[in-house]
Amino acid sequence: MDDFNAGKPAALARVVSIVENHRDGFEEILSDLHPRTGRARRIGLTGPPGAGKSTITALLVKRFRDAGLTVGVIAVDPTSPFTGGALLGDRVRMESVALDPGVFIRSMATRGSLGGLASATREVADVLDAFGFDRLLIETVGVGQSELDVARTADSTALILVPESGDSIQTLKAGVMEVADIFVVNKADRPGADRLRNDVELMLGLRKGVSFGNVPAHHGIDLKRMNPARAAREAAAAPSPAQWTPPVLSAIATKEEGIAEFVAALDRHFAYLEQSRKLSARRRERLRERVMDIVEQKIRVRLWKDTATMSRLELQLPSVEQGRSTPFAVADELLRQSGELVSGEEDK
Repeated sequence: MDDFNAGKPAALARVVSIVENHRDGFEEILSDLHPRTGRARRIGLTGPPGAGKSTITALLVKRFRDAGLTVGVIAVDPTSPFTGGALLGDRVRMESVALDPGVFIRSMATRGSLGGLASATREVADVLDAFGFDRLLIETVGVGQSELDVARTADSTALILVPESGDSIQTLKAGVMEVADIFVVNKADRPGADRLRNDVELMLGLRKGVSFGNVPAHHGIDLKRMNPARAAREAAAAPSPAQWTPPVLSAIATKEEGIAEFVAALDRHFAYLEQSRKLSARRRERLRERVMDIVEQKIRVRLWKDTATMSRLELQLPSVEQGRSTPFAVADELLRQSGELVSGEEDK
């Protein structure tokens, strides 16, 4: 770890590999690094395939580097069906920044992880944070529930959309709307971009109720405020200390248009999190979920790698098949019989 502490990239790459693959000693490494985490801003970028996430990520890296900030990028790629590794498509698209000594890019395979976010992403983010990077960009595959997964990893989450993503209403599912802090309509020079942006703002206005928040009763109603999309747009432009309304930005990444506004929105959101004290709440929730994930993982490994437990399970299956027992009853019985395994007392 001396080379890691000295800031040598080769040592960082080795530590990331150990943690990502959960090799022997990874828990000790993460425990040693934990006190040094919490300094980097973590930014998640997600959205449908082909939305231009990698291009926007590369442009964000350039902006941050121009500001003198170091950047770590975690690009979660689909898993290769042949090698089990990442397909590395994101790294190819970010070639322009890959050789910058102030930038570290790690492509990670989903390996079938639910939502397309690699199971070890949060641990790798902790390693990059402890190494001293100022900004961490976490880009997901953008399928399934990845938007929800990345929101649990990042301080600020941006959802990248494009006009041809398909039915715009399908992209505005409740879960996605809840987790996105910033919306970016990329390829805004294509037909349908303005409509998509208006649709998103409309859904934001209806969901948050911002259009009627300060409407007086009966007389004196300002009909302009009855437009939810307009109200959401105004609320996003002037965020209150108590509420954040996600801005819906336009961008043309291939022309580097809209990136400055995106960076400014990220800064505004982080300032809002700090002022509202929601940053510490988000990070505490992240730690809570980490502990719960670790407990579940340890229990799963201890139970299903134990020969005696698997034998008990096989003995109970005939009674389940014949209807004399149920999967729930068998599960409860296995937990009762495997108490020492779950608690870890058998290792002492």
